[in-house]
Amino acid sequence: MPQKDRAYPSRIPKADRSVIAAVITAGWAAGQSVDHSFASCWDDGLMLASRRSWWRIATTIEDQSARPVAPTRRSGHTTPRPVPVLKATGPNQIWSWDITDLRTPWRGMAFKAYSIIDIYSRKIVGCRVEERECDQLAVDMFEDAFAEHGLPQAVHADSGPAMRSTLLKDLLSGLGVDQTHNRPRVSNDNPFSESEFRTMKYRPNYPGAFDDLDAARAWVGAYMPWYNQHHRHSGIALFTPAEVHNGSWVQNWQQRDDVQQAYYATHPERFRNRPQTPAPSTIVGINLPTKNQPDRLQAA
Repeated sequence: MPQKDRAYPSRIPKADRSVIAAVITAGWAAGQSVDHSFASCWDDGLMLASRRSWWRIATTIEDQSARPVAPTRRSGHTTPRPVPVLKATGPNQIWSWDITDLRTPWRGMAFKAYSIIDIYSRKIVGCRVEERECDQLAVDMFEDAFAEHGLPQAVHADSGPAMRSTLLKDLLSGLGVDQTHNRPRVSNDNPFSESEFRTMKYRPNYPGAFDDLDAARAWVGAYMPWYNQHHRHSGIALFTPAEVHNGSWVQNWQQRDDVQQAYYATHPERFRNRPQTPAPSTIVGINLPTKNQPDRLQAA
């Protein structure tokens, strides 16, 4: 016999269960919760079962249509945030930036690494390490980047406090630079900055934790030129960000293509078709429509 059909001394009689179910249903129709109905009966001197039993009986009521639905924070948004769609066809058009934690040996303490990356070339155009997130520090970093590289068309970031600060917004709007942000609870709206941070923290010589701010700044200070000038980035056909940023990758691509075609001519039996030398995408973006899939330079 199923447990729910068995008779035992502490079991609530069917008559009492029916009364409780009727009171709960009437309370739902009036917009009242199970706790409200239970407390009201209790105040009236009627104790039919424990509070937990009332909730168990509420789950067995077949008609749940009258049950009040509590509004959630998410349902309060009448208009969802628009999808950020950004497209770059060359360097210095779209920048992405973010802040990541650099661990320390002490619990609850981490240094903050600020980083700005050009999404077309993947070059880091601005970077600094500080003890905390600060609006003014972010503004100072952008002012230095603008002075060295010029103004981009747009700057993208997530929705952190420093990214949505009034100081930074005033700086960018005053210079005519557009600003976009991630949508809430969407993890892939800022892929370029996240990828760059992953490269940084998965390097073989990454220390894992930094004893002081000077050590963190020294390591990041050495990492930044390595990343820009020596890192063979898989997202840009194994060229370095500096090569794609200044356009020198074209000559290097031609040299690679000559070597690969010579190898093909020497060993054609090792190929099904003539190989094509990969090149960086001519279109790079965030949330681009399918029709804007990146084109690639074909082998000559």
